[in-house]
Amino acid sequence: MTSCEVGTKRRYWLTLVSGMLECLCFAGVVFGYASLVFVLKDEGYFSELCHSNTTNTECSSQDEQFSLVFTIASFLNNFLNLIVGFLFDRFGTLVTRLLGISLYTTGTLLVAFSSAAFSQMLFPALSCIAVGGILLLLTNMQVGNLFAAQRSTIITLYNGAFDSSSAVFLIIKVLHEQGVSLRSSFLAVSLCSTVHVARTFLLMPRTHIPYPLPQSYTYGVNCGKDDTYNVEQVERMRETSSSQDQDFSGKNQTTRDGGREETGKELSFWSCVRSWFFLWHLLWLSLMQLRHYLFIGTLNSTLNRLADSDPTLVSRYTNAFAVTQMCGVLCAPWNGLILDRHKGKPRADGEMEQEADLRASFLSLLLTSVQCLLFSVCASIPVLPLQYLTFILQVLNRSFLYGGNAAFISIAFPAAHFGKLYGLVMSLSAVVSLLQYPCFALVKGPLHGDPFYVDVTLTLLTLLVFIHPLYIYIHCKRKAQSRKDDSRTDVSTDSRSAEAKL
Repeated sequence: MTSCEVGTKRRYWLTLVSGMLECLCFAGVVFGYASLVFVLKDEGYFSELCHSNTTNTECSSQDEQFSLVFTIASFLNNFLNLIVGFLFDRFGTLVTRLLGISLYTTGTLLVAFSSAAFSQMLFPALSCIAVGGILLLLTNMQVGNLFAAQRSTIITLYNGAFDSSSAVFLIIKVLHEQGVSLRSSFLAVSLCSTVHVARTFLLMPRTHIPYPLPQSYTYGVNCGKDDTYNVEQVERMRETSSSQDQDFSGKNQTTRDGGREETGKELSFWSCVRSWFFLWHLLWLSLMQLRHYLFIGTLNSTLNRLADSDPTLVSRYTNAFAVTQMCGVLCAPWNGLILDRHKGKPRADGEMEQEADLRASFLSLLLTSVQCLLFSVCASIPVLPLQYLTFILQVLNRSFLYGGNAAFISIAFPAAHFGKLYGLVMSLSAVVSLLQYPCFALVKGPLHGDPFYVDVTLTLLTLLVFIHPLYIYIHCKRKAQSRKDDSRTDVSTDSRSAEAKL
């Protein structure tokens, strides 16, 4: 092995590890919002909305504003993915990351220089942090392409790190209790953007990391000339190779729902969008995401209600929630191992790699659906100690949900459309997530602070997510049966030909 090849392998691992740390410390911090709200209330943000005869913890107007901040941030976090997905596919990693870093730094600086007198600055600040963070995650997920056998595991691991980064706001909360100002904490986070910029130029490609990976693929600063491969080139090479194989064998192994049309060519973007795979996956993601967003956005007010507004008790449970979020990076790889468990094993006769990946995704989708149902049931029971179990189920399910979402899109559809499809499914699910705010208003208004009926309704809606894994199961069974029928037909044809020769 040449020194150049050794350096390339080291760069792969350095990119993987540094990307993990980037996602773990920055990408998903907005989802630790419950910890930040505790600090913001202590600083008096939106306190002008409270009447003089009420405390901050009992002020529904203040809680409503904090909920609205998170609703808008989480909506933009997903909705703008449609634009950034096209941006990523069209202009590549460098442009996308520089945009994400700019937005992220702007958001952290806005929080740093905000105050109770300028509480409205939280709206653009949290939105910029959310969108910038998802851009960092999007550009890092392609690192899984460097390690083909563990591709899904790495994608889910990065999404788990994204979830665990919500614990950063817990650290800011603890530091605040020790006397460190909110401004100092967010200025420190802003300075870390210099590391993101350095990593962008030194350890990430300018365009994309292709899949499958070309031999001796290089990027960044290296001892040889940069490899100029991109996703589109690899897809064209794969299509040419596929056409040659079809000419040789006289057969077309295709699928209507996944990555190829009946002609053997790659599906167009809009053909992917109109497929049942995409539509059921969108329903699956949207319903579970709505349940999680409503839970996170209303957690502070829920804990205040269950703890009878005891600030010490609320702080303890808020810390417990934030600590469990740190375990997302530990939970996510389990889903990746489920998705990659068939790698290296012999496939059934005539089975394509995509079919094997889809077959493996069934168990992942089913387990994620079951977890969400259990989490929703526990969240609906108004017993404070039970919320510890709710926190565990929530972080486990979130880790499976977002890692499984990205992995399924990479499995079921062509790599050339990954950014656009990932962006579109996140954008459309964001529209559904807007329902969290009217749900919150319904609880605070007509239901007089009791979310029981809303929780039960969402739990019943969660049952619809089981349609997606069921459809995948039926699809895989049909493909397996179709291969058996084709095999029997071939055997019968060969037998008749042999008899005719005799």
